[in-house]
Amino acid sequence: MCASAVIAAPCAGHPDAVERRRRILLTGWFSFLEGEATAGDLLALDRVRDELRRAGWDHDIAWSPGFRPEGPSLTHVRPDAYSHLVFVCGPLHGPQIEQLHLRFPHCVRIAVGTSVLDARSPALDGFHHVLARDAPGTAPTLDLAARAPSAHALPLVAVILTHGQGEYGPRRRHGRVARQVTRWLSGRDCARLELETRLDSHDWRLSTTPAQLETVVSRCDMVVTDRLHGLVLALRAGVPALAVDPVAGGAKVTAQARACGWPALLPADQVDAAALDHWWQWCTTAGQRLAGQIGSRFRSGAPPDTADDLLRILAP
Repeated sequence: MCASAVIAAPCAGHPDAVERRRRILLTGWFSFLEGEATAGDLLALDRVRDELRRAGWDHDIAWSPGFRPEGPSLTHVRPDAYSHLVFVCGPLHGPQIEQLHLRFPHCVRIAVGTSVLDARSPALDGFHHVLARDAPGTAPTLDLAARAPSAHALPLVAVILTHGQGEYGPRRRHGRVARQVTRWLSGRDCARLELETRLDSHDWRLSTTPAQLETVVSRCDMVVTDRLHGLVLALRAGVPALAVDPVAGGAKVTAQARACGWPALLPADQVDAAALDHWWQWCTTAGQRLAGQIGSRFRSGAPPDTADDLLRILAP
């Protein structure tokens, strides 16, 4: 068997890649059509790329067409363009990895930051060097994601949408609004957090009390919502809300935005990327200050609401 936990030199008999053009193809489970791209895998990839750049190694990445259709993919790269193949992160097992050895037989094949499950696996045996993060009988090493280059901070956006409200009948535009908003959000470089205002004492994914949900909302930088209480909870916490009224002609979300003095509202028939981009920009600038002011007014007891009116009615 060629592979072991750490092998310092190529196995006897493998092709001499030194004379070939020195270029690396980086692969991993993120390269396979039936694989998956995880945050940890891509952070590990960033760690490896950072070191390769420092050392002056040219390299490409093979992407799964299901994750990054623009590629390049394993089926489109030319194997003879590379002297080395490096497999980054994840477990070393399965036919997908075995196929790499068959497709890139001339390359020096290296696995780095991987888990060894079976020392007799053909997927493992095809590598000339295995730099394992964990393997039977060896001391574990730090996962590559731990020392990956730090990313710049991104806005944390709570997404609170409804697909119900059948009481609005033919005026409902909820499905279309949700599709437009979520498609637009998928292209935004932000951390997205799907929330639900419905409380449930049995489903761990949902909050049990309003305080639990408000705690989450207060830690967000923005709320994108088509729900009345998504808007109110955001402003209570001093967080800007990009609100959409999913009812044709406007309904309670529009009315509540007006009652709160909040301008970042889109009618159902005006939802498009340009309008969403406009209010996103406003929410991340002037909207932050206004949301803070509105939240302060709520906490100070202004403006009046219908509970105040109720007491007047009940007064003798």
